[in-house]
Amino acid sequence: MKTYPIPMVPGPVAVPEAIRQVYLENYGSGDLEPDFVELYTRTQRRLKAIFGTRDDIVIMSGEGMLALWSALKSCLVPGDRVLAVATGVFGYGIGEMAQSLAAEVKVVGFSYDETINDMARIEAAIAEFKPRMITVVHCETPSGTLNPLVELGRLKNAYRVPLLYVDTVAGAGGVPVLADDRHIDLCLGGSQKCLSAPPDMSFLSVSPKAWEIIDAVDYVGYDALKPFQQAVENRFFPYTPSWQGVAALHMAAGLLLEEGLEKSFNRHDSVARFCRRELVKIGIELFPSDGAIPSPTVTAAKIPERFSWETWDRRLRDQGLVVAGSYGPLEEKVFRLGHMGSQADMALMERAIAVIADAL
Repeated sequence: MKTYPIPMVPGPVAVPEAIRQVYLENYGSGDLEPDFVELYTRTQRRLKAIFGTRDDIVIMSGEGMLALWSALKSCLVPGDRVLAVATGVFGYGIGEMAQSLAAEVKVVGFSYDETINDMARIEAAIAEFKPRMITVVHCETPSGTLNPLVELGRLKNAYRVPLLYVDTVAGAGGVPVLADDRHIDLCLGGSQKCLSAPPDMSFLSVSPKAWEIIDAVDYVGYDALKPFQQAVENRFFPYTPSWQGVAALHMAAGLLLEEGLEKSFNRHDSVARFCRRELVKIGIELFPSDGAIPSPTVTAAKIPERFSWETWDRRLRDQGLVVAGSYGPLEEKVFRLGHMGSQADMALMERAIAVIADAL
């Protein structure tokens, strides 16, 4: 299987050697030993710092989508009203996920080249629809955009909406999340983006109000949140936990906090700005071109006119650079560079830009 010396896909990102080594260690039985519970609680504290929350943290074995489904299934019953604020593939997709659970879903939709920009429309929808849950994606990786959350959190609080559900899988660690300040009840993350770990762990913060609803819903399933509420206290997890996965997440979060969150945010922002500036210089058109907030963790750009996605992708790979295509309406129209986590590296980005310039 071919590997690439210039990895630029927007997750899973390149995993640093120190984190890879964690998976080679032998540990005990996670659901029986005090050492695992201690590791789990230390990891919770580190993730709280990254999310900016005092709420409980649940750590689950499985890729980030596990947290997205778990939060919906554990909090919704048929007929519950969900307001999906959507600006891209995942924002619309979460609304569809809630609809598949027989929730009554209203979508406040924006185009894929926009970020949240019409709070009056959202406020009117909240006032009229009276949702039980508002959902939104912080970083829309397929579009390379970042949604502002401050005003949405303010509206959630002002209208006493029970739950604000935020997917920040591609944001946490690379941009400020500030879950408590933004009144987020379910803040969802994954290991494979800015934390630079393999795609095998998901985590989320759960507010007291969310726990109250989870207890009442009483959803039972492998992806249920309820068993995690007392898991640490009772020293009993709902399934065999991944000791290696939690240990890797603990190390990944530790490396990020050791760097310092502000330094991490600045690093991601600097590499992103360089990326966008240099792409424009060599004649690549960005997506979105203007008006929307670009993400510091991923850049989307239009595939040059004389190339198909297949030929463009092959030309870059032939020179050692691997990027990503996109999904939905953006499929075969844009390519994406993931400058997140270990890949938010200026030297690596310079190499990527050189390959793209040569490929043109």
